[in-house]
Amino acid sequence: MAWSERQQAMLREMGIRLWQPPTAPEAPSSVPPAPAATAATVVTRTADTARAEPPAALPAPRPPVAAAPAVIARRPSAVDRMDWPALREAVATCRACSLCERRQQTVFGVGHEQARWMLIGEAPGEQEDLQGEPFVGKAGQLLDAMLATLSLTRSEASAEQQVYIANVLKCRPPHNRNPEPQEVAQCEPFLKRQVELVKPRLIVAMGRFAVQSLLQTQEPIGRLRGRVHHYEGVPVVVTYHPAYLLRNPLDKARSWDDLCLAREVYERGG
Repeated sequence: MAWSERQQAMLREMGIRLWQPPTAPEAPSSVPPAPAATAATVVTRTADTARAEPPAALPAPRPPVAAAPAVIARRPSAVDRMDWPALREAVATCRACSLCERRQQTVFGVGHEQARWMLIGEAPGEQEDLQGEPFVGKAGQLLDAMLATLSLTRSEASAEQQVYIANVLKCRPPHNRNPEPQEVAQCEPFLKRQVELVKPRLIVAMGRFAVQSLLQTQEPIGRLRGRVHHYEGVPVVVTYHPAYLLRNPLDKARSWDDLCLAREVYERGG
């Protein structure tokens, strides 16, 4: 039975608690459901779908960024037909191997351009790289003394007295390391053309890498000394590099023997 409010109050005063059935909690408020779409709405949405906009156009592709120019480039062509100015310019601007990255300057060569004697060394060192001239410093001083014993000089003189000096490599290898085969191969046409232009009557090859490069051999200098070899038809006498002689002074006597052989070969006309 249902109790009125007045009856419930009297029962509470008498200490009687009434049992009330639990009431269901109110459902949490929620978003009211969307009203049913009318026919007009359906028609409009269907029409909107039919008139759907095309997808936005993709942005135009960016043009490719030009790559930085490579350090390595082809060696100048037609080296075998160059005259002295063109050859010197080709060497100065050559970027055919990685040695161009660290060089201060190229070391082309010095001396009389029609010298009877041509001396060929290995590669520029630190001082050569700075001054642009082969065989400077203590090694150069020793070479000058060796030339003086043969009445030869690198200073201004006649073609009979002034020598021409060049290196197998025209750029200094980092930290004066040994030349690598690909570096020698890139520089070889320059040296070959220098020999063709000078037309020497004798070549003195100084140092292991110069000797092995010119003669295309792996034989050590000790086995090649005391004999006459040839490069491009020119007689070649092998001897030690002046820098080596500074470290091994006992071999100066052997180097003197090599110079005596070179003078003998020159005097008898090759």
